[in-house]
Amino acid sequence: MSAPEPEGDPQKGRLEPSGPGPLAIFGGIGLVLGWGIRALSIRTDSTEPEVTWVSVAIVFFLAALVGWAAAQTVRARRDRVRLPPHRAVNRLVLGKTCALAGALIAGGYFGFALAHIGAAGADDAGGQLWHSVIAGIGGLALMTAALLLEQACRIPPEDH
Repeated sequence: MSAPEPEGDPQKGRLEPSGPGPLAIFGGIGLVLGWGIRALSIRTDSTEPEVTWVSVAIVFFLAALVGWAAAQTVRARRDRVRLPPHRAVNRLVLGKTCALAGALIAGGYFGFALAHIGAAGADDAGGQLWHSVIAGIGGLALMTAALLLEQACRIPPEDH
């Protein structure tokens, strides 16, 4: 006796790759929030957060970790090493989550940088601008590494 066929849509229960829509939405939200931080700090007469080299390094470190996970996943697939299902799902979830987080981080830092354009009178506005731009590039690197990890977790059609 064979197992019963699942009812309904055969695509139901399948994860789709992260598309540009959610990434653009998260990037846009980050852009607005990052830009609004400076305006809010000026309006409330409080000090704005400082973007230091440590925060920039942390974003690039996260991108490197996710990139390393992507490389390990690609190597395992190339060598035909079967990942345990829980580990494959964990990596897929990490990829999807970090792609959205990377878009949000990039948007936030780029928005903060935009808020500092033309703020020559502020203390260290130029340093904040460049630190924010570099951190935004790190956010894009995180998003890219996460998308590569997500792609590495895809099962080819002949392996289903």
